[in-house]
Amino acid sequence: MKKIVLAYSGGLDTSVCVKWLKDKGYEVIAFAADVGQGDDFKIVRQRALNAGAKRIYIKNLKDEFISDFVFPALSANAIYEGKYFLATALSRPLIAKYLVEVAKKEGAGYIAHGCTGKGNDQVRLEVTAAILGPKLKIVAPVREWEFKSRQDEIDYAKKKKIPIDITKKKPYSLDKNIWGVSIECGILEDPWREPPEDAYQITKSIERAPNKPKYIQICFEQGIPCYINGKYLTSQELLTRLNKVGGDCAIGRSDLVESRLIGIKSREIYEAPAATILYQAHKALENLVLDRELLHFKEGISLKYSELIYNGLWYSPLKVALDKFINQTQKKVTGTVRLKLHKGNCSVVGRKSDYSLYKKELATYSAGDKFDQSLAEGFIKLWGMPYKK
Repeated sequence: MKKIVLAYSGGLDTSVCVKWLKDKGYEVIAFAADVGQGDDFKIVRQRALNAGAKRIYIKNLKDEFISDFVFPALSANAIYEGKYFLATALSRPLIAKYLVEVAKKEGAGYIAHGCTGKGNDQVRLEVTAAILGPKLKIVAPVREWEFKSRQDEIDYAKKKKIPIDITKKKPYSLDKNIWGVSIECGILEDPWREPPEDAYQITKSIERAPNKPKYIQICFEQGIPCYINGKYLTSQELLTRLNKVGGDCAIGRSDLVESRLIGIKSREIYEAPAATILYQAHKALENLVLDRELLHFKEGISLKYSELIYNGLWYSPLKVALDKFINQTQKKVTGTVRLKLHKGNCSVVGRKSDYSLYKKELATYSAGDKFDQSLAEGFIKLWGMPYKK
């Protein structure tokens, strides 16, 4: 039998994939990654084995996900099309990395996934696999199999006695990790319809958020958040705390008709409380410590960086090169930012740093002003000289 490693989530699609691949003559090895989605992996393990997997590897990747993927994206201020903090996109190259590792360990010649032919994840997984394991062949059952609808999959699962909950209707497709939640399908496919409240997973509505604002202080060291309100937290603790605090204050929701890599538009809604808070704080600190030319140039780099992540090019030469630039910009991004969270709004209300370029004696209009205003006339004449007729 041909040995194949399948990226396994425990849901209907990948459970059907296990049986379908086995029927096609593959020995299926399942791989499941814990990136903070909150699954019960005892159940995931048993489902994979009951569906026909020879064995399953389950790996806790939360720390690696945060340190090697989430925080570099934060340092780059990477947001796709102004709203998407790339939670799902960031997890895919990490999952693909371990698919390749398991395939090498097992001596498998194939890897597989449960992505559709319409989405971005197929690109992210397959391009990463091509870079890290170029000899491996890809099998994508959802692009090949005979099922035309979700109901066809359900009928197949019943016929093959695949142990999966197929009676409860799930109107939305969800992908969750510690950096955020992606939500699509159902009535969300109509971009005119307001997302119903039951679509959201980790955030309260503005109406249910507390009337009293919440203030928090976040301390960064070289671009990495380390402390909340003066208390050191591990990266997992920090993101979990901010997701809870932000979610309770209705922070982090976004609604986007986005441009998929394959050329279609799709309507997605996202929840990213921790990402929203940390982005606002990180950007405010950069505004304080980076000079104008570096700050403005980095904005263009941030856009390109977000596109590379979205398009599955995490391990590309350009991404690796940009990391060197980003790392250089973060050397003085150390300080504390104070934020006000109130009914969906996340506002920076204070910032300080030993590397601050803000000088009150130059900016003030009060007593103590040391700015020599007499220099302004000559400066303006020189600045405008090329445009004077």
